[in-house]
Amino acid sequence: MTHMDVLQQVKKKQIAPVYLLYGTESYFIQKITKYIKKAVLPGDGDTSENLSVYDLEETPVQEVVTDAETYPLFGGKKLIIANNPSFLKTKPDKLPFDHDLDSLIRYLGQPVDDAIILFIAPYEKIDERKKVTKLLKQKGIAAECNPIREYELRSWITNLAGSMKITVEDNACELLESELTADLHLLRNELYKLRLYVGENGTVTKEIAEKLVSHSGNSSSLRLVDAVIDRDLHKAISIYKDLEKMKEEPIGLVALLAFQFRTILRVKLLNKKGYSQSQMQKQIGVHPYVIKMALQRERKFSSERLQEIMDKLAETDHTIKRGGMEKGLAFELLLHELVQ
Repeated sequence: MTHMDVLQQVKKKQIAPVYLLYGTESYFIQKITKYIKKAVLPGDGDTSENLSVYDLEETPVQEVVTDAETYPLFGGKKLIIANNPSFLKTKPDKLPFDHDLDSLIRYLGQPVDDAIILFIAPYEKIDERKKVTKLLKQKGIAAECNPIREYELRSWITNLAGSMKITVEDNACELLESELTADLHLLRNELYKLRLYVGENGTVTKEIAEKLVSHSGNSSSLRLVDAVIDRDLHKAISIYKDLEKMKEEPIGLVALLAFQFRTILRVKLLNKKGYSQSQMQKQIGVHPYVIKMALQRERKFSSERLQEIMDKLAETDHTIKRGGMEKGLAFELLLHELVQ
């Protein structure tokens, strides 16, 4: 079943005795877990006496089974969350104890009515061929919780923003797509931050997003490129100092700048050949937003100037790597030369 199918069932309080959530998208896993707690346990769930949480890298699975078979002290149903069932992986982790999978297999054949076991496997893949995996899927409810596709991100931004009662302008959406890729947990946190800033029924502009959204190294290099284009040395040095506080190394920033200027040069050459934006994106293999920005920037450079910049970046990279100059000073001199 998809994570959405499972979520809809749980919201209707159609609860199964055993669940398996597997995949690396923590947003889906946390959301399903939250609604299972709400459906099974009284109050906020997290403080319930009928909630048990295990880490199967520290506790053998037979203890989880024993807990499930023990009648709840305070009546009602008990919820048992079993994290990290590495025995579901193709190559299980080496542990100081053995998991008695036979006890789990016996339990799956006849689970008790008073307990719900939720296995959470935050792995990209589980071994579908294993008997225990097949039984978990046959006897329980399994949901794959892997990251969304890149092309789905825009609709998720719109939907999550709508649920928070804010509007995100198109150019701010593009910025979020570029910054956050397909990490929904991070996206939700960043949108919540924007919601606090603009308030209910507020509108998030590109300027607001640029100011508040946590910047990736890739976007910071874009801002450095803009400072170079604007010949604003003060802004370029300021961005560099901010990145320095974030422990970004000059050698890494040289590489990020090289990526951006190389992309601009490639876009310029492809543009001369009549390539469309989507064709450029497929040819270069970067986010559409990066191509869009490169198209805006390439008009401000000649091919010769872009090649000069690439040569200067390569020279600085070589200087830093061979220790010819203190790396921070080398990077600042690079910014001086690029702005000139």
